[in-house]
Amino acid sequence: MNKANIGFLGAGGIARSHVFALNSLKYFYPEPPEFNLAAVTSARAESRNSFASEFEFGSALTVDELTSSADIDTVFILGPNNVHFTQLKAALSMPAVKRIYLEKPVCSNHSEEMEIGRILSENHGDKIIQVGFQFLMGSAIREALSWWREKDFGRPLHFSFTLKHSDYLDISYRNKRRTRLTDAPDGGAMADLGSHALSLMVAFLGEGVQIRSAIQSGSYTDVSPGSDLYSEISVYDPKSHAVGNVSSSRVSSGIGDMMAFEIFGERGTLKYNSLNPDRFDYFFEESGDWSTRFTGSSYKPVTSFPSGHVPAGWLRALIHAHYVFLTGKDKLATVPDLHHGLEVQRLVRETAEHMTLFREDTANIRKDNL
Repeated sequence: MNKANIGFLGAGGIARSHVFALNSLKYFYPEPPEFNLAAVTSARAESRNSFASEFEFGSALTVDELTSSADIDTVFILGPNNVHFTQLKAALSMPAVKRIYLEKPVCSNHSEEMEIGRILSENHGDKIIQVGFQFLMGSAIREALSWWREKDFGRPLHFSFTLKHSDYLDISYRNKRRTRLTDAPDGGAMADLGSHALSLMVAFLGEGVQIRSAIQSGSYTDVSPGSDLYSEISVYDPKSHAVGNVSSSRVSSGIGDMMAFEIFGERGTLKYNSLNPDRFDYFFEESGDWSTRFTGSSYKPVTSFPSGHVPAGWLRALIHAHYVFLTGKDKLATVPDLHHGLEVQRLVRETAEHMTLFREDTANIRKDNL
């Protein structure tokens, strides 16, 4: 395999996680992909220079310099949400680029969403585009997806997916993340966090799920009402006729960070909670018993390091996402490509539209009660 020549578009907190994951590959995989950290860019010269120095990138460049490079063949798009689409187009135009890792969300508005649909219809040769929904790469979720597709849980009847977070209760945390407090669908809980839950729903149930309504709650004087702090959508799957809900929160006290889902089928049920990241629970009507499947950090048959029973975690999934991105060797992995990212973005946008209707309705109710 050719050595990847990597360029980072972005030098913030998430970029630190990605460089950690890349540098960790050699510890987890018997035949790790080879790469060179060629260049990094960001809007501020100070941040890109310090990032390049700290993490041993070959050079710190301006955005124009990096996207004009004839040598970089692998790009990580890691900047703020509202530049993802612009940087995706720039990366696609780079002459040597073969792989693009695009952090979610794939774009910020409907016109960009439609443009990505057009991009998908074009022929980009052998370019690989992977979207940053790394929860799909968690060992337990990876195996749970395989079980859902291979075992006989029956037709899904109802379901629930949620990602809850608590840090935005703290005003100092909100002040540090003002770029994520823009109105939906560019910002807000469902776009920034709930998109991971939407990604899992799409992976398990397939495309075409319809949003029927949305509600939101929580308010601060320093946060626009259009930037949801907690939101929940009611959804309907026209293929199976199952119904369910997807929720996302930035203000769930005592949670920290939690992804959870449960899917109830005609012949069985599947459940997962990231507070126990190394397992999932399942039930089959035929046996009448609940069981637990322990996965630990096992990614068999690809790897198992340091051993399969070691508890999994968020960064472990990110490391595996990079392995899949650079090698494509895990046949069990559900890879979130640009088509997957666009389907999630449709759901994010439609959620924002439904929340607008909800805010208008509740405002009228308040007026009527005055």
